[in-house]
Amino acid sequence: MCRLKRLGGIVLPLILILAGCGDAKPTEGVLVSHSATVVPPAVTLLFVGDIMLARTPGQALARGDDPFAAFGPQLQQADLAVGNLECAVATVGSRVPKLYNFRCHPRSVAPLAKYFGAVSVANNHAGDFGRGAFAEELDLLTKGGVPYFGGGHDAAEAHSALIVERKGLKIGLLGYDEVELRSYEAGRDTPGVAWSDDDQVMADIAAVRAKVDLLVVYPHWGLEYHFQPSDRQRALSRKMIDAGADLVVGSHPHVTETAEYYKGRLIVYSLGNFVFDDFLDVGPSLKEPSRTSWVLRVTMDRTGLVTWDTLIARNDDSGFPRPVHGTAGPCGARESQAIGQCKTN
Repeated sequence: MCRLKRLGGIVLPLILILAGCGDAKPTEGVLVSHSATVVPPAVTLLFVGDIMLARTPGQALARGDDPFAAFGPQLQQADLAVGNLECAVATVGSRVPKLYNFRCHPRSVAPLAKYFGAVSVANNHAGDFGRGAFAEELDLLTKGGVPYFGGGHDAAEAHSALIVERKGLKIGLLGYDEVELRSYEAGRDTPGVAWSDDDQVMADIAAVRAKVDLLVVYPHWGLEYHFQPSDRQRALSRKMIDAGADLVVGSHPHVTETAEYYKGRLIVYSLGNFVFDDFLDVGPSLKEPSRTSWVLRVTMDRTGLVTWDTLIARNDDSGFPRPVHGTAGPCGARESQAIGQCKTN
């Protein structure tokens, strides 16, 4: 049984099977004893990038198509799957003046609940139809069984971590947006997102650190269509880890960025688009990069990162992700001391 509560995390033990090596057999008549090995609990976490279920993806969803089916096994086998919900799930509200506004139908909640254990709502489209629409989204997610983080009905909720508990391990999730418009920020008594103010972020991390075994921060940051993180992203990710984060995973740039370690902690700066039809809005040189994303899969125990890898996804013409078979993910390591080569588009 899983218990979800705000300010919470998740965990599932990793079962390790020890097998004998070679063809050697014990000498007949000799008693061979095997001492029990205590394996610390571990969890497999899966992170995807931006999930936008309006426009073309929304039309396909309305026809009954499942946006996540192609990655269903990976999403459902993970102990926790997390993504960034980049649209306002609502029936009310008026467009905020800006170039792109995304509003998803409430039917979007059911497939999210089927595949995801939590979603971040901290992004630059959460408030596209006003605070009333954002509050409706939070209520629809709660009623539909989709835990969220990075936003709330007020600033206190928005800056509280979601803690999901499984089999003795608690994992905290914090989400932040620092991409305009800042008017989407939660107020003292008004709904909105958790804005990425450095001092507040550090205070939020400090407030939850002692309550969890592992702490993940999922910021919405960076520059669109930039394949390398900005100086701001690098500096902030290090401050988060110095404050107590065990893993930092980013979204927003619409393309994948690189990954690196800092003090033994993993930072993946951008996973790119997971469900999106962004390729309709860009020029030829960016169509393929904006279709391609990474699915980050990590195994962690109480000490932090154990192993990790990336799976490659490519959006079809509906904006739905499809696995790229036969091509190894560009990033990953069997142990945290070796990061491998991370190739961006």
